[in-house]
Amino acid sequence: MLRGIFTIAATVGLVAATSASAQDPQFFRIGTGGTAGTYYPIGGLIANAISNPPGSRPCEEGGSCGVPGLIATALSANGSVANVNAIAGGTLESGFAQSDVATWAQTGTGIWEDREAVDNLRAIASLYPETIHLVASADSGIDSVDDLAGKRVSLDEPGSGTLVDARIILGAYGLSEDDVEAAYLKPDQAAERMQDGAMDAFFFVGGFPAGAIAELASQEDITLVPISGDEAKGITDEYSFFAQNVVPAGTYDGVDAETTTLSVGAQWITSADQPEELIYEITKALWNDNTRKLLDAGHQKGAEITLETALDGVGIPLHPGAERFYREQGLVSE
Repeated sequence: MLRGIFTIAATVGLVAATSASAQDPQFFRIGTGGTAGTYYPIGGLIANAISNPPGSRPCEEGGSCGVPGLIATALSANGSVANVNAIAGGTLESGFAQSDVATWAQTGTGIWEDREAVDNLRAIASLYPETIHLVASADSGIDSVDDLAGKRVSLDEPGSGTLVDARIILGAYGLSEDDVEAAYLKPDQAAERMQDGAMDAFFFVGGFPAGAIAELASQEDITLVPISGDEAKGITDEYSFFAQNVVPAGTYDGVDAETTTLSVGAQWITSADQPEELIYEITKALWNDNTRKLLDAGHQKGAEITLETALDGVGIPLHPGAERFYREQGLVSE
């Protein structure tokens, strides 16, 4: 269940129409994640890129190159599960979600097997790989997932995809929430606890470098714990959404060796109830040259959001509007 009130993370201001022929504004919300993660800044970049408020200068004159009349906003939320629930309930037009969570929700499998499937969930695009970070304090003695037993570990908050994946990873190593002193905090809150000596480790799923982890590493000695070996292979064999991933050496201060871990795909999802023409225009705006420049300049993960990988790992149906665009690009066959 989606908790709390969404906080506006990024918004494109409405410019007053100067003529009677100006378009009426259309609003489109994008649910993201916590402010310390990667969904939040990426959502802000995309919201700005696809927006073109009434009265804006035309794209060819140096103005916005988004969808005419559209005002998109990126909202801070609790993450994948919460965004799926909000889309299903009609309180969000779209949102970001991990590929595993989106597929389970749409098909009524995995973590969704005991609740009603969100049949009308549809994909706009696969964005970038989300890395599973297991961060430990350097003096905690945690060098492997096995070492988490008996330790103070944050699994992220209810409604997050991170919590789902943390449970899967613990299970692969023969552990459960009962084997650790579990907390359910956002990554920035967990990082603060670690600085205070009150947290040994925390999970976070998101693109690197993650803001909360980078800030923590600049002030405290941390360890990135590998998720590898037979246990990791067992996860990728059972769940097709997971892939092996590597955090390069030097991504975070003091972490001087590369860390082998796992990743899932970050996807932009919406409802089949959204108009086909609107989603077509939004998808088209996502992949125009202006958006490319904004993504490349705005965030390290932005460069990994490419048209060539837009359909990678998508396990739910495409929205008809998005599918029409990708068919025109030759990425979907007739």
